[in-house]
Amino acid sequence: MERKLSIMAILFAVPVMLLSFSQKSTITGRVTDSSGMPLAGVTVTVKGSRSGTVTDQGGNYSLEIKQGDDFLQFGMVGFVTITERIKNRTIINVIMHEEKVSLDEVIVIGYGGGKQKSSWNRAEAAPAYSMIPHGGFSRYNRAFNTEGYASTTENGFRSVRSNPLSTFSIDVDNASWSNIRRFINSGSLPPPEAVRVEEMINYFRYDYPEPEGIHPFSLTSELSVCPWNKEHHLLLVGLKGRSIDKSSLPPSNIVFLIDVSGSMNSPDKLPLLKSAFGLLVNELRPQDRVAMVVYAGAAGLVLESTPGNRKDEIMNAISNLEAGGSTAGGAGLRLAYEVASKNFIKGGNNRIILATDGDFNVGESSNGGMERLVADNRDRGIFMTVLGFGKGNLKDDKMEIIADKGNGNYSYIDNLQEARRVLVKEFGGTLFTIAKDVKFQIEFNPAKVQSYRLIGYENRLLNEEDFNDDRKDAGEMGSGHNVTALYELVPAGTEDETPAVDPLKYQANPVIKPGNIPSDEFLTIKIRYKKPEGSSSVLLEKAVRDYVRNIDGSSDNLRFAAAVAEFGMILGDSEYKGNSSVDEAVRLARSARGDDSEGYRAEFIRLMEAARDLGVMADR
Repeated sequence: MERKLSIMAILFAVPVMLLSFSQKSTITGRVTDSSGMPLAGVTVTVKGSRSGTVTDQGGNYSLEIKQGDDFLQFGMVGFVTITERIKNRTIINVIMHEEKVSLDEVIVIGYGGGKQKSSWNRAEAAPAYSMIPHGGFSRYNRAFNTEGYASTTENGFRSVRSNPLSTFSIDVDNASWSNIRRFINSGSLPPPEAVRVEEMINYFRYDYPEPEGIHPFSLTSELSVCPWNKEHHLLLVGLKGRSIDKSSLPPSNIVFLIDVSGSMNSPDKLPLLKSAFGLLVNELRPQDRVAMVVYAGAAGLVLESTPGNRKDEIMNAISNLEAGGSTAGGAGLRLAYEVASKNFIKGGNNRIILATDGDFNVGESSNGGMERLVADNRDRGIFMTVLGFGKGNLKDDKMEIIADKGNGNYSYIDNLQEARRVLVKEFGGTLFTIAKDVKFQIEFNPAKVQSYRLIGYENRLLNEEDFNDDRKDAGEMGSGHNVTALYELVPAGTEDETPAVDPLKYQANPVIKPGNIPSDEFLTIKIRYKKPEGSSSVLLEKAVRDYVRNIDGSSDNLRFAAAVAEFGMILGDSEYKGNSSVDEAVRLARSARGDDSEGYRAEFIRLMEAARDLGVMADR
């Protein structure tokens, strides 16, 4: 009898023990630096296992653990690794401290040229050995030296008397900031050519009102004193696209065009790409369709157009991707357009999503040929979104051109959080167009404005006659998208060094008579756009009155955009940065964080401070 009881006790105990070993719980928490700023991208792992996660933009994490897991480990490049005992805790918040790197451990790679007045220096004296928050410093690390960036000529000041009109196309690309973030997080400042200030500004969301009435976007404007030149004014012009609920969006015909060449064979390229596309697949609806084309030595169709409710088939096709071979992107593009044309949805969102490190031009294809191919299909209603991945071989210049020609947008994916932002949180804006060929034209009142400078948008400038020409291509705007532009204005009567032209000989020189001009108007903003399937443009117009705020009395929108512009001009070593400093940019950004629930603005502030430390080292 006792033996039977013992056996029964053992049999009863075994499942209880198994149950106790298999019990799981969830640990959540937040990771910040020593100043209280959230840290994104911190790796959180269960010590001694492969279980782990990374913090989001707000520094938050959530990790499932099992009984018997004793320690969590928190690690990030440039910070001291922290190990925390779990015990019975369900919330573990961590403060991480920066590693100190001595001067003899730092390699400085300069660009040459003499030293100029620095915008990097702290307000207080720097210590003998500066803190480098993300590893050893280099101005442009050699690990990235095959990357391609287009050189541009920075916009200068233009006289209102001889150039009263400023005309440009909108730009909703935001790849520049996520690429800059990648450089700073790896301990380097970006090359100046990688800095596109308008894309940095447009990476962030602004609190513009939702549109009302017939137009698909609202128009916001604001004037303040310019923070880097107190004698000048700063003009903000902002658009907010109408937000459309996901369920109301038109059906999609999407072709994934994926680079699987040998250059994609690294963890931050094809493996990250697979995870990113998996996030997008989860957003698909039954009425959406997806096909997949890959290219390397040759192009091939690996997934026929498949309804969005057959997610397992789509995910399996993504999981089976492998990298290898040389690149012939032109063949892949042609095949992708053939597939998109075959499955074209009238009135729907017909789009190719190209995912690559940009090195897709080895072989018979040429830049000009691919640009014509993209532009021709754009006119047929098939648009292009470009996602860039990886480092060391990134062809930023090529990808930006392809996206611009394809009425699409270009984003750089440096981590899974960025993939989630672009492909999940901004799903509608990334994939669904509410207005195309959107152009700005601003007419300045010479009685109020002597000269002006558009900050950024160098590759989006248009001739003044292009504004009314409906044949001229311009940028598209997606659902819920923001577009922000900044102008630095020189008030009338100010002494400045804007180059002047000689008086005209064969026609009368215009004489400004203030009494004939509305005295309270600084300028007039005009916008032209077309509906997604339209061919004739619609005009929207607004006058901006004479009301200039002090910078600290301006809106969070203007102050934060000004902080981003100031930091961008410092990174790009702008000729027009004036009295810009990282300290002032940080101060402005801190004062304008506003509702930053996802932590993108806090991350921007942290990275400015990290870049300041890198810049201090560069000046030594």
